[in-house]
Amino acid sequence: MSVNWDERYAGEDFAFGTEPNDFLAEHLDKLPKGRTLCLGEGEGRNAVYLAKNGYWPIAVDQSETGLAKARALAEKEDAAIKTFAADLAEYTHGINCWDGAISIFCHLPKAARQHVYEQLHAGLRPRGVFLLEAYRPAQLDAPGKGGPSDAALLPTLAELEAAFEGWSILHGEEVTREVNEGSYHQGESAVVQFIARKPDPKLN
Repeated sequence: MSVNWDERYAGEDFAFGTEPNDFLAEHLDKLPKGRTLCLGEGEGRNAVYLAKNGYWPIAVDQSETGLAKARALAEKEDAAIKTFAADLAEYTHGINCWDGAISIFCHLPKAARQHVYEQLHAGLRPRGVFLLEAYRPAQLDAPGKGGPSDAALLPTLAELEAAFEGWSILHGEEVTREVNEGSYHQGESAVVQFIARKPDPKLN
């Protein structure tokens, strides 16, 4: 069953909390300062974190309800973010206009993932960095709580490495770790973690 994200983000509580994702916080230094695209950003916790650390984030999500809460969180934290409502299966990133992009537990059908990967190839500037953490198929057998129940929505490291062939892989790992993010992501979880830098033709 697909999630109605407006329903999930309704109410005062933040479904995945207000603290940044651990993997993002641990590897923040790998993201170049500048315009940062936050894919499937929901209620804004990671975009707000980036803004408070000197980045210029734009949060993209299909849920207007989630983005309204993102703006409210940003105002509360005195952080400057922009938001844009869009379906990632169709959203175009532009050409060479982003310094970085993040995707934190944003799970899409395979065709939509491929579209996002293609858009990142076009949209990130040379030496731009893409950072992702997502549940992987092994999550279906993990004891933790979180992620879709359909393995087709869960990427693997092999998929990501193939999609970003020719990029510098700064970090690529399939791990099981403790996740504690709001009421929907809890416990021992099977994740894929990935960071890649777009090549710069001038340096070749």
